[in-house]
Amino acid sequence: MNVDLIFRIAAIGILVAVLNQLLIRSGREEQAMMTTLAGLIVVLMMVVQEIDALFQSIKSIFGL
Repeated sequence: MNVDLIFRIAAIGILVAVLNQLLIRSGREEQAMMTTLAGLIVVLMMVVQEIDALFQSIKSIFGL
């Protein structure tokens, strides 16, 4: 696993947290929730790609 991935996930988390707080304070709770969900989906897609790479490596190592 690359350290760059951890930094990208942390940056997305910080950005989503700031946007979430700004939207909540301006009275846009629905948009804040959608922003949070969008950030979660982006991070999950990044993690799923890494898990796929892990399984591909395991398959190639064991010749499956």
